[in-house]
Amino acid sequence: MQNAIQKLSVSDELQYLFKNAPSITFPTSREHLFALALGNQKDVFEIGYEVENKGYVREAVVTRASNGLVVNYDDIYLRRRDPDCMLIADSLDTDKERFEERYGHGFEDLRQRTFDWMAKQDLIVMPFLAGGLEVGYESLLVAPLNAGFFAGGLADLQYFIPEDEIRDGFTPKAVIYLAPPFRHTDFDGKQMVVHNRLEEMYELFSYNLYPGPSAKKGVYGILIHIGEKEGWATLHGSTVSVITPYDNTLNIMHEGASGGGKSEMAEKIHRDEEGQILVAKHKEPHKNVKLELRESCEIRPVTDDMALCHPKMQKGNLKLTVTDAENGWFLRTDGIKSYGTDPYLEKLTIHPKEPLIFLNYQTTPGATCLIWEHIEDEPGIACPNPRVIVPRHHIPNVIDEGIEIDIRSFGVRTPFCTRKEPSYGIIGMLHVLPPALAWLWRLVSPRGHANPSVTDSSGKMMSEGVGSYWPFSTGKKVIQANIILEQILNASETRYILLPNQHIGAYEVGFMPQWIAREFLARRGSASFKQEQLMPSRSTLLGYCVASMKMNGIYIPDGLLRVHKQKEVGKKAYDEGARMLTDFFKVEVKQFLTDDLHPLGRQIIECCLNDGKLNDYIELIPMRY
Repeated sequence: MQNAIQKLSVSDELQYLFKNAPSITFPTSREHLFALALGNQKDVFEIGYEVENKGYVREAVVTRASNGLVVNYDDIYLRRRDPDCMLIADSLDTDKERFEERYGHGFEDLRQRTFDWMAKQDLIVMPFLAGGLEVGYESLLVAPLNAGFFAGGLADLQYFIPEDEIRDGFTPKAVIYLAPPFRHTDFDGKQMVVHNRLEEMYELFSYNLYPGPSAKKGVYGILIHIGEKEGWATLHGSTVSVITPYDNTLNIMHEGASGGGKSEMAEKIHRDEEGQILVAKHKEPHKNVKLELRESCEIRPVTDDMALCHPKMQKGNLKLTVTDAENGWFLRTDGIKSYGTDPYLEKLTIHPKEPLIFLNYQTTPGATCLIWEHIEDEPGIACPNPRVIVPRHHIPNVIDEGIEIDIRSFGVRTPFCTRKEPSYGIIGMLHVLPPALAWLWRLVSPRGHANPSVTDSSGKMMSEGVGSYWPFSTGKKVIQANIILEQILNASETRYILLPNQHIGAYEVGFMPQWIAREFLARRGSASFKQEQLMPSRSTLLGYCVASMKMNGIYIPDGLLRVHKQKEVGKKAYDEGARMLTDFFKVEVKQFLTDDLHPLGRQIIECCLNDGKLNDYIELIPMRY
């Protein structure tokens, strides 16, 4: 341990912890981390802390299952990410809420109290590379020893460096400090994460044990901050290389707010017990749309959630080039409710190469954790955010190198839309967007209907923010808007589509639109369309509809492509939904009209505010059909 400390070049605060903590453990391996997570090989291990004026508070229980560790939180609120948990402690430019604004005083006192508390704890100190082996940034986790599962989760999500592989002169650019008791003493039980951007180092203080806002999205914020300074982005998207039965290959990156279908893009298309595909489900079963597809495409995953677009990889390409910013994937399985729903993921998690970390599942010691047995938040109500962390090397056919993107898709969770209840659920099965409109969708990034990933899931239309990664960013919205616009301009051969999930008009569709679009586009053998194959959408913001979609000799009904053609919807309800969408966009885009906005970005936003037509957007940025 002492040798490992000597290899580190660290701040005065870290030296203080190293000098005063009763013990410091540098993990030697993944197996070591899992042993720590179970308190030295117990079958059930409680994690709790002494809290001032409250006594001992149990936070979570770790249970040994036959296929890994199962973590369950006593507080239901900790089982998914609070979208309002980020606070900024420094004085750098930001559009986010500052610690001082919320609490009326600076962060320095709590920062020092955090260090003083940690100096009395047995600690884990875990080095890792944030963002990948090729362009990764040296970072540290400092956590209480009893939070081994948290360290294990971060080790799987990023690039863990075992004790004997730490290089001399290791200088962390970022440090995550984990101090769970302070959520009770200072934050009224909330899962706060405080970001402190120092000149030489990024400090992230995680005041809760749920890894979503810190080990996962906190690291994301670190990468966004570095990219903001250097002019590049880490996009919020899953990426797959799709190979058809005829050996055509198409590379798709699917972006969108949490719950927008990123993990699902890397899944195989779901089938029923007879092997058929239920494309769209209607309340009148005879109107259900089914499809037979004997052989689906091969899916070779590249990224699950964080797509690194570093300048080192672009090299003058006219298509966007991305690689994975993670070493493991934080997969949500709320859609898997019974055996056989997703055999691919079920096999991957029931018989893993190594034990996995599961969050929010039912289990008993020694049993197999099953990804359709979600823990209940209350009797009869399953937790909507069950998660399993799967290391990348467990994923079959995963691609490790960067790839060029043919199509960037954007996913939106949409509600039912009918004559009686008009809504923004008017997005058809597949829309093709001009680049200028694709940029607008990334500024607004609707969080959408019934979001399962965050605590606010009211269903009303809300914005996740620029790039759909804004909840994890600490800087200025307009800077990220400019970076994305420049990215679109520089990648002139990458094309853009828009996909709904959950509902299309009066039909329930789940994530079928993106699976069907993926199969359809790959089979065409090209990301391009002839102009006559596209029809302007009734709503300008939806760009073009495809004139027809034919799969395995079967046409997708027109009503799923152009929603106003559904009898249950019609033009009047569609137009009301389009008005909701347009009004929402106009409210959201106005905030970007600042002096720092790219001049072309200003023109695009003004086009939206002035009810521009499709050709107006194409004139601003030419569209490749």
